[in-house]
Amino acid sequence: MSSGITVIIYHVEDLARAKELFGTYLGVGPTTDTPYYVGYELEGQQIGLVPDGRTNSSGPVCFRDVPDIAAAHQALLAAGAEVHEEPHDVGGGLLVASVKDSDGNVIGLRQQP
Repeated sequence: MSSGITVIIYHVEDLARAKELFGTYLGVGPTTDTPYYVGYELEGQQIGLVPDGRTNSSGPVCFRDVPDIAAAHQALLAAGAEVHEEPHDVGGGLLVASVKDSDGNVIGLRQQP
């Protein structure tokens, strides 16, 4: 049994738009794709999109490790995200950045030193 977070749910208004952005963010296609839920599996982590329109800009934030934070950040912006936090060092060479999707959810990126 894992002690880590196994499911993260994002509430969205436009499921098609969110699906494209999260596919770019995660680099995989959905494992569950229905009109009421789109789910992605990534190394044992489930990321779910629920199209109920209950958007919450202070909702969940997950940080995904990437090998090139600048390239990942730009790819998300090209997929329709807005800048939330430019890539920057938070200490010890650890880089973080974040974007907002069209529903105001914050999506985090992290690059290990």
